[in-house]
Amino acid sequence: MAVMHRYDYIFILTAIFAFLDAWNIGANDVANSFASSVSSRSLTLKQAMVIASICEFAGSVSVGSRVADTIRTKIVDPHLFDEAPQVLLLAMMCTILASSVFLTVATRYGMPISTTHSIIGGLIGTATATVGIDKVNWGWKGASQVFVAWVVAPGIAGIIGAAVFFFTKHVILTNRNAVRRAFWCIPFFSFITFGSVTMLIAWKGLRTRDITTLDTIIAIFSVAVGGALLHASFVMPYLWVRIIRQDWTLRWYHALLGPFLLRRRPPPPTPRGFVKPQIKDYYRGHLTAEELSYVRASESLLESVQMHGGNGPSDLDKDDEMILPPPAQSPTLPSRPLSSAAESLVPPRPPGSWKSLRVIAWRINRFLLRGIEKDVISMQRRNAVLSWDLEDMHSRAPHFDNRAEYMFSALQILTAATASFTHGANDVSNAIAPFATAFDVWSHGVVRDQVEVPIWVLCFGGGAIVLGLLTFGYHVMRTLGNRLTLISPTRGFCMELATAITVIIATRLRLPISTTQCITGATVGVGLANGDWRCINPKLVGWIYMGWIITVPVTALISGCLMGMIINAPRWDS
Repeated sequence: MAVMHRYDYIFILTAIFAFLDAWNIGANDVANSFASSVSSRSLTLKQAMVIASICEFAGSVSVGSRVADTIRTKIVDPHLFDEAPQVLLLAMMCTILASSVFLTVATRYGMPISTTHSIIGGLIGTATATVGIDKVNWGWKGASQVFVAWVVAPGIAGIIGAAVFFFTKHVILTNRNAVRRAFWCIPFFSFITFGSVTMLIAWKGLRTRDITTLDTIIAIFSVAVGGALLHASFVMPYLWVRIIRQDWTLRWYHALLGPFLLRRRPPPPTPRGFVKPQIKDYYRGHLTAEELSYVRASESLLESVQMHGGNGPSDLDKDDEMILPPPAQSPTLPSRPLSSAAESLVPPRPPGSWKSLRVIAWRINRFLLRGIEKDVISMQRRNAVLSWDLEDMHSRAPHFDNRAEYMFSALQILTAATASFTHGANDVSNAIAPFATAFDVWSHGVVRDQVEVPIWVLCFGGGAIVLGLLTFGYHVMRTLGNRLTLISPTRGFCMELATAITVIIATRLRLPISTTQCITGATVGVGLANGDWRCINPKLVGWIYMGWIITVPVTALISGCLMGMIINAPRWDS
């Protein structure tokens, strides 16, 4: 039963902006977990949305923290508000408002930022406007962790990502028997992956569970060995029959046969006119250096011959139009793939009047499903915000055998799903801590040492996060993808594995890190491991870093100004 009914309007506004803040967390923080999986074509956008929604909500509700880190006590002591808990309630509203507004703008422009840091910035601003800036904890365990995270998180993740990809590239991908080497390395990478994700869940996602060190070690090795055996028993026979034997009659559900699949008879000859199912071309749309040079030379020649009229303004900086119009060229030349109606993710409008139920239902579905009917890979070929020669950047990265790349898709999906689950289990409770604090103060009228997080608050936050991912998540996915460097399943797996390992190391050493900064650093590290610094987009790296640097000052300025104006506003004398 609420005690502070006088301030119901403040709590209602806090709840509204808390929903917006959680919605932006889904659109920004969660989206970057699956950005590499979508960019590498291991998953379609719809498949990624379904997996991420399930993992995020399950992590937040099932093993999410039931006790909030009391409004980030590491930043400001909540007991400074003991004499005026209503001011603490107002401070939480201003904190969440500043964070949600900044996140909305950043997400719209595809700027991956740390949502935890935006909350910290809001807390610094409200604390400065109420109890003074000298009461803010600027120590190692306080606000300084934000500045340290700019270097620690991307640095460690970048080094690990580059090392893992360098090893994979030289031992497997560049070998003449790359496909078979990739096949026989699956148990090793499966063991590493399952062990890493188990450590990630045990040490970062299950903070509220009392697990001994021995139990944790047993669980890690048991899951790692069991996962490797499952992969060896079910995934490897399926891959062997599909890729090595090239069985065109194989279906996905045949993987359930496990080792018995190896006894399958050789496939019959394909019927006349039948096209065999092909391994997905993970490099479709990305030309090699030789192909790009050939195409551009041909375009220059044709332009010089067919030149007529003036040159119009460039459209490369428009975010709503496809770049690279189809050149007039010979059919034998390598061409840039373009979106076609057949490849559109949006179903065609049904025939009939706009008043008909089918057309109305179609329009409603287009509005509701707008966020998951985006061609993220095509959007990544547009030079939004910053212009850069993306074609040249992609052409400098070596292309490997698609069959070898295909074998890493399942591992990449596993690491992305685990990162999403862990984010739901650990970071969601931190993100909703200001709202949980506001609810606790509004309900009890006092400032308590620990703030209990009710299950409905976790569901509230988890639901808003899923909704944000489904509607606005594609904005960040298009940035943390092929705009930053060329991503394939192998590269994406190395990025996500490096992120998981970095989070594990930081958790055990209690280093301040951000998952967003980890995946960005790993992406840059893997891009540089291609052997050419021009395989990454330095302008975009600078743009992302700028977003990290301005997060705390901007949110602190917004929340501080708002808080100061409200508590010092002129009013009628009572």
